[in-house]
Amino acid sequence: MSTVPTSVAITPNTINDGLPLVHTGRKPPVLPWPDIGHFAKWSVSSFKFGFGPDCLQDDDPDTFWHSDGPQPHFVTLEFPRKMAIQKISLFLCFPQDDSYTPAALSVRAGTSPGDLQEVRAVTLDKPDGWITFDVSAEPGDDGEGFKPVHAYILQVIILTNHMNGKDTHVRGMRILGPLEDQASWDDPFPFVTPKFKMHEYIR
Repeated sequence: MSTVPTSVAITPNTINDGLPLVHTGRKPPVLPWPDIGHFAKWSVSSFKFGFGPDCLQDDDPDTFWHSDGPQPHFVTLEFPRKMAIQKISLFLCFPQDDSYTPAALSVRAGTSPGDLQEVRAVTLDKPDGWITFDVSAEPGDDGEGFKPVHAYILQVIILTNHMNGKDTHVRGMRILGPLEDQASWDDPFPFVTPKFKMHEYIR
């Protein structure tokens, strides 16, 4: 994987223009990038009973994944095929969660658990709301934005919490794909027009 890890500091005042988006509302924001998280199998490093990985996807701001083990804590997504992954959106709430709030993240991607590589490192300063950032730090071909990361496995690792807290709370997580329609990344001749789509499965 050619992506160079890059650290980015996120504060509640960070706005657009290639920087992370911060939405202070509690409900998931309406974003143009497609949510592809439902394609993946989700697992976490540990959790307290009733506060498992399902709480990351239920769109309920009052529920949260609560880790219950040694650091680092992590969320792993395993896709059935190689996916183009553009952004991650997290709902974190420092005013409610205090020392349970993540302070430093590492995002890793790869084709198997044995070849995961860091593609992004993120630090957070008392986040409160939905924070959306690019997974990749490699500039796009047109010089605008960043390229998506193509991977079978994506892992979000929580390295530290605010005030050196032990366990962590994450109230929501979304995995977003690129804006353009993604045909199979491995297919050099994808069927993309309606006319060709009609003959896609003819042998």
